[in-house]
Amino acid sequence: MAKIPKKNNLQVTFSKRRSGIFKKASELCTLCGVEIAIVVFSPAKKPFSFGHPEVESIINRFLSPRSSSSASLTSLMANSGLNNQRVLVQELNVELTQLLNQLETEKKREGELEKMREAGRSQRWWENPIDKMGLEEVELLKSSMEELKKNVTTQAYQLMKVYSFGYGHAGLF
Repeated sequence: MAKIPKKNNLQVTFSKRRSGIFKKASELCTLCGVEIAIVVFSPAKKPFSFGHPEVESIINRFLSPRSSSSASLTSLMANSGLNNQRVLVQELNVELTQLLNQLETEKKREGELEKMREAGRSQRWWENPIDKMGLEEVELLKSSMEELKKNVTTQAYQLMKVYSFGYGHAGLF
């Protein structure tokens, strides 16, 4: 693996990878009930963060660890208030994960539809402007048009015979 040299490609890759890692973190929170904090700086030095329940509380806990035996009554009460918040955040994480999966599915579907549209265009090559065709396509178009002209002439001749025969004997005109 090597660093991406083009800034534009680097930014696109960063955005996709960042949303991917945040999605994985959200799934980890939802599936395992963990608390997590992620801080990422973009190539332009802009900070991005994801945290469950929130980045600040996780970082503060990380920077000043407490022993479990020193938990006070007030911190227990605060934690019980956080439980409601955690449930809400967990539900929101589930919804976010579902929406991200739905978005991913729709993007895949869009790609498949684009492929089908491109395939349709290549199958109807005769609708392309003539100046965009290669020699082989122009020759194929010419022979197809000659064949079409022959078929139209034959069909017109057949119809004229039927109508002149039918009208001549039926006495309509």
